[in-house]
Amino acid sequence: MTAISEAVILMAGEGSRLRGSDSTFLKPFVPVLGRPLISYALDTLIRAGITSVNFVVGYESGRMMEQVRQLIPSGLSASFIENRDWRKQNGVSLLTAAGRVANPFVLTMSDHIFENAILDRLIESFAPGFLNIAVDRKLDSIFDLDDAMKVQIRGNKITDIGKTLRDYNAIDIGLFVCPLEIFDYLERAKSVGRQSDCSLADGVRLMARDNKVRATDIGESWWQDVDTPQMLRHAERQMAKGMQSAPT
Repeated sequence: MTAISEAVILMAGEGSRLRGSDSTFLKPFVPVLGRPLISYALDTLIRAGITSVNFVVGYESGRMMEQVRQLIPSGLSASFIENRDWRKQNGVSLLTAAGRVANPFVLTMSDHIFENAILDRLIESFAPGFLNIAVDRKLDSIFDLDDAMKVQIRGNKITDIGKTLRDYNAIDIGLFVCPLEIFDYLERAKSVGRQSDCSLADGVRLMARDNKVRATDIGESWWQDVDTPQMLRHAERQMAKGMQSAPT
């Protein structure tokens, strides 16, 4: 098993679906049960042994960096990467980290919350040269299935990905362990269109065609993307239930 100690967190977007018309709102810091949303991702990374985090910022980058610095615990190395094309898709955001990470790394988003066991399982199953994606097969439990990133899995390999995928059997939960080769595939995806743009899913799809994408099933573990006010309320309800059922 390759030791994973570095992570990239994408947080360049403006979070318009959650913030509405409030121009002062910064999505990664919306309170979730009294704590900033991004703090949950940081906790999960630290518990998994991550010692260095690269934050990809864009919208209101100065304010973002200022507020993130207040949350960085001692012992965690933090660096910031500015994506000046933050209005483009998330594949462009990840590409800004090319050359800034030297080894396979964890990739996640600032607006996703996961149980700690998911990342542990994902890191343990990582194999060099492959992109590992945490997936949820519990389709009936997905809060907003229409908005979810769908994947088709055969065996342990992901063969296709997309939000509008019709033939799918799991959901990509937004947590990855990436080989450095992901950047080459994103560059290929970016060069396909005329807009110099690409999504992360575009790069994953190309890797899947080369049989280089593996799925790690999260089993009964819980996660939630917090992209809308409804998702935020759902996340808080589920987390509160978990706290009530936890042993004292």
